[in-house]
Amino acid sequence: MESSRTEVSTEFIQLLTTHQSRLYAYALSLLGDREAAREVMQETNIVLWRKASQFTIGTNFAAWMMKIAYYQVLEYRRKSNRRALFVADEGFLSTLAEEAVDSTGYTEQQQSALRDCLSRLTENQRDLVRRRYSDGASIKTVADQVGVAASAVKQALFRARCKLIDCVRFKMKEQPT
Repeated sequence: MESSRTEVSTEFIQLLTTHQSRLYAYALSLLGDREAAREVMQETNIVLWRKASQFTIGTNFAAWMMKIAYYQVLEYRRKSNRRALFVADEGFLSTLAEEAVDSTGYTEQQQSALRDCLSRLTENQRDLVRRRYSDGASIKTVADQVGVAASAVKQALFRARCKLIDCVRFKMKEQPT
């Protein structure tokens, strides 16, 4: 029984960490304030952790997480008495939250398509993309790291981005919505 609980915890932690950027983006879309979104994200993570035993592995983690985040946004607004100008009332906030949840499936499809398209780039292109976008290195730093001119890195990244854009667009047209 203990090993079963450990496996569930490991899967839960993987889901939780995988969805952190989505959680932050969701909170930011509802609050319009980066600091408030970070605070709500942290509070949501605490609630998610406390309720981990209530989540059934294999069900829609993102929807469950966003529902909890929605209530944390409401709680944040109640406690802080700060109202963003564009969030006039809870009805509007609820509608905005529903639209954000609805877009989750599309975003997951885009991410899946991007992962597949990245795998289709040459090894050199993937390396440049990783250095520039995952590692956050500047064009000059990437050029120094790989020993080529910055203009060559710019051109190679431009070509890689064009391939990725075309590939993702094609894949998204193939997938049913």
